[in-house]
Amino acid sequence: MIQSRRVEAMALLKGGEKFPLICGQVFFFQTRKGVIVRAKISHLPDTKAMFYGFHIHEGGSCEGEGFPKTGGHYDMENNPHPEHMGDMPPLISSSGEAYMEFLTNRFCLREIIGKTVVIHGGTDDFRTQPSGDAGEKIACGVIKYA
Repeated sequence: MIQSRRVEAMALLKGGEKFPLICGQVFFFQTRKGVIVRAKISHLPDTKAMFYGFHIHEGGSCEGEGFPKTGGHYDMENNPHPEHMGDMPPLISSSGEAYMEFLTNRFCLREIIGKTVVIHGGTDDFRTQPSGDAGEKIACGVIKYA
């Protein structure tokens, strides 16, 4: 069913200076039950971390080393982590490649346009405030209408 849906928004992710080979796409599809998020990422670093923190951040720019203009996790309701609107399941790397697709009702498509998708260099512990101690930001992309 999802294959026939038109991509409504997307973010093209690129790695920062430390991990310039990281690249990928995150596609967003609005449905009646929520937003389907589909991510395909390549060249994740070969580290002990097999799980990578994956979030929508409130800022709208991927400029600068370490992506400082991405801000914190997107959340308009002042929820604690991991209940932010932009908290998503972790990416699971297999030899540097990750593919994931899920449905979320934490946001609608129009709310996230102009925000950023960020991959962190470590595993999100789902406890530490405010961001799950997921480590440095290693890749980023701005969400735009397709």
